[in-house]
Amino acid sequence: MAENRASVNTEGGAGAVPEGIPCWVDAQLPDVEAGRRFYGELFGWTFREASGASVWALLDGRPVAALAHKTDGRMPTVWTVYFSTPDAQATVRRVRSAGGQVVMPPFPVDGQGFAALAADPEGAVFGLWQPGSHPGFGLRHVPGAFAWAQLYARDTEIANTFYGHLFHEALFGPGAAPDFGRVPVTDVFPEVMPPHFLVHFGVRDCQAALGTVGRLGGRVQAGPFTASYGIVAVVTDNQGASFALLQR
Repeated sequence: MAENRASVNTEGGAGAVPEGIPCWVDAQLPDVEAGRRFYGELFGWTFREASGASVWALLDGRPVAALAHKTDGRMPTVWTVYFSTPDAQATVRRVRSAGGQVVMPPFPVDGQGFAALAADPEGAVFGLWQPGSHPGFGLRHVPGAFAWAQLYARDTEIANTFYGHLFHEALFGPGAAPDFGRVPVTDVFPEVMPPHFLVHFGVRDCQAALGTVGRLGGRVQAGPFTASYGIVAVVTDNQGASFALLQR
């Protein structure tokens, strides 16, 4: 499980990623081969074998995500966003002191760095990545690559306080992160939906991408709708993992 959960970039990138910036995403899937077919056609990804039962997704030869085999059927089928940190142990201490929970303490990943999983006070799960030899995404902000991470929270003030405690400069400093937003969960989802992060991937044409999602066995959860950062549609893949399409 630890090996699969930490399918973080193993090449590419342009130096250290600032603390609190989304730096990697992975999906835990029951069937990685089915995931390769779905995302390969949707985003034009190619794949390369990685450690354990995971594969790296490549766009133009550069890593953009990972797909990993879900080893426990009780685990959710889900996309997870990882935030960069220079010191994972110190960050998980701040998680605890701010009222969050540590789901998986920091552990080493093949000499690449250290990974951890945590949950905020409302239960939204996210990852932490302390770079070693590899900093994170090889490519972002282009169609087919990571574009945004949106936190759907019950109380955005609680979220601002918690994540500000973890990543103050990234969220509120002069170089505030352009890749992470917070809104009430009820803006898009029913009130019963729990707080969660939603990974967004860039697309050139949201409507065309939705047609591909449907043809491949996925479904539309919400949208398309216009957000401050672009046109968004929330979808699930053919195994139930939710993500969003973002047309800038």
